[in-house]
Amino acid sequence: MDDIDRAILRELQSDGRIPYADLGPKVGLSPSAARQRVQRLIDTKVVQVVGVTDPMAMGGQAMALLGVKVDGDARAVADLLGRRDEVVYSVLTSGGYDLFAEVVCHDPRTLLDFINDVVRPAEGVTAVDNFPYFGIHTHRFAWNV
Repeated sequence: MDDIDRAILRELQSDGRIPYADLGPKVGLSPSAARQRVQRLIDTKVVQVVGVTDPMAMGGQAMALLGVKVDGDARAVADLLGRRDEVVYSVLTSGGYDLFAEVVCHDPRTLLDFINDVVRPAEGVTAVDNFPYFGIHTHRFAWNV
């Protein structure tokens, strides 16, 4: 990956549907060269083109990152949580928590119920810390490339 690839990725993060006619000049390439570069990034699996929903637009008004500590197999808990509609993603870690799960619920009460009725009673879960997101109206990941 070179500086032009990084510039392309920055532009795609800002607007994933940018026309090649606009992308090329922004990164110092012709539109056809930009298209070829983007296709190479896709073919080599550096970039994935996916649809990402906005949880707030879909009715979720309570979002939180859950830090979960597990005594036993954290993968089983991550798999359990990953099957739930409320969970955007679950990921195993090697830090102070055994896994993180990002959760979106309709309202704060539903989030509390999910934590108390689903996560805490899961086999092996010893602790759950809740890091709620307040006042978030857009949810977006941007990587510094």
